[in-house]
Formats: sequence, structure tokens, C-alpha cells
Amino acid sequence: MTVGSVFATTQQVSDSQYSYIPTEWICVLFVALYSISTVLHMSQAVKYRLWWMIPTATFSGVLEVFGWSARLWSSQSPELLTPYEMQLVGTVIAPTPLVAANFIILGKIIDQLGPQFSRLTPKMYTILFCSFDVICLTVQGVGGAFAAQAANQSKSPTMGGNIMLGGIVAQLFAIIIYVALAAEFLLRLKYNVPLRYVDKSLMFEKGQRSMSKNVQRMLSGMSFCSLCIFIRSVYRTVELADGWSGSVISTQAYFVWLDGFFVALAIYTLNLTHPGRCLKLDVADDTSLEDEEF
Repeated sequence: MTVGSVFATTQQVSDSQYSYIPTEWICVLFVALYSISTVLHMSQAVKYRLWWMIPTATFSGVLEVFGWSARLWSSQSPELLTPYEMQLVGTVIAPTPLVAANFIILGKIIDQLGPQFSRLTPKMYTILFCSFDVICLTVQGVGGAFAAQAANQSKSPTMGGNIMLGGIVAQLFAIIIYVALAAEFLLRLKYNVPLRYVDKSLMFEKGQRSMSKNVQRMLSGMSFCSLCIFIRSVYRTVELADGWSGSVISTQAYFVWLDGFFVALAIYTLNLTHPGRCLKLDVADDTSLEDEEF
């Protein structure tokens, strides 16, 4: 049996909430991958004293480990409802704190390169987008809890699924707005078109300061991370819109590739292009981290 056929397999079982039995080795693989990334994020947060990376990227990893551990449990006991409920909530809300990390990093980049080129102040990015992210997290969590409770009571989880769908669609909207604002900022920075007046001594003349390679690397990492989460959110939207008995939610390969794989890419991207390495942020050593080599 090839790897492709394993991923494509959806073994039908009448007493499984998934409509298939999760493949054990795939669950083990993702538990290991997310565990490694989570430990790395915690270590990096402590090393660079970026404490806000703990409730964002690190917490996202913890939720993914929680969700995939529950799927591993389901692979061994597919008839149990508890692990199904655990993975339902865990994997749905896990990427949301990771999105918050990107929101905060963009604010830090704007503060470093020139707030006058941004439509929002760096602080407003954190306040507005992270507040909205918390709302999306709460909505998805509540929806997941309702769906899990309905499944536990042998009722239709449609209402809970619709609530989760609303939270995911709202998150998609936030990502689109975030990308649009980031693109506008970069274009205004490139062509020296500020939105507001600042002291001339603080204004960057065209070509006066070039963006460092590390900041460029950070922006590339954020872009790729956002793209991965966007793809995952589109998949989840289609999955929930298709219904609990639809072909999308009943196909393991879709979940493995479009959720597990893309979120893993996103979380590891922030390990590799970590803001503590690529940006001069709140660290004890005030020397420039922009020029630090990997």
C-alpha cells in the first residue's frame, strides 16, 4: 500500500463519529511534529523574552497537540465520543492564536519601519485585530462545544457547526483585511507616501533606509504563514458548509492535508522566521538582532 493510498483511505465504520477510523501513524506523526514546534516556540519565547509568543504561537501548538492526541485516541477507540469531542474543539480553534501572533508581529514591523505609512497605528493593530481574534476563538470554541454536546446526546450538531462556521468565516475576513492593510503599508513605504505627518527627522527619505534582509525574511515568513492558515480556513469553511454528513468532513485525506499539514507548515514557519531573530524587539540585549545569522 502506498503512502498516497493510506492518506486517501476512509475506512467506514458505523459507530465512528468521523465516518472513518483515523490512521494511527498519521496521528502519531502530527502529535510529534506539533510537540517539537511547541517546545521550540516556548524556548524561543524565553530566550528572546517575547512573552506574547507564549499565549499565541506556543498556545496554538499546545491546542494542536491536544487535538491530534485525541485523534490518536480515536484511532484506537473509534467508538468513543470523548476523544472525538476533544479533537473537534482542539483542531478547530488551534490556528486562531497563531493568527494573533502574525497580527502582533505586523504591528512591530510597522513600528520599526515607519508608522506614518500605516493606516492604523502599531498599537491599534494589536488591540483591534487581537480583540477580534479572541472573539473568533470564543465563537469557534462555543460552536465546537455545542457540536460536541449534541453528538454526545445523539442529536444533530448542525447548530454548533453553524456557529463554528461563523467564527471561521469571520477569521477569514480578518485575515483578508490584515493582508490588505499590510500590502498598503509596504507599498506606501516603498514609494514614500505617508498617511500622516511626522517630524522630518523621523521621515524616511526615498531610498534613505533599505529594509534589512532579516525584516524581509520575517515578512516572507508571515506571508507564507498567513497563506497556509487562509487555505486551512477555506477548507474548514467548505467542510462545515458541506454538513456533518457531507463528503468533505467524511474524508480523512482532506483533513490531513488541508488542516494538519498546512497548520504545521504555518507554525514551523514562525519557528524558522522567529521575530526574536528577525526583528529588534523587547529583548534584554539591545544590540541589533536584525543582523543576527541563523
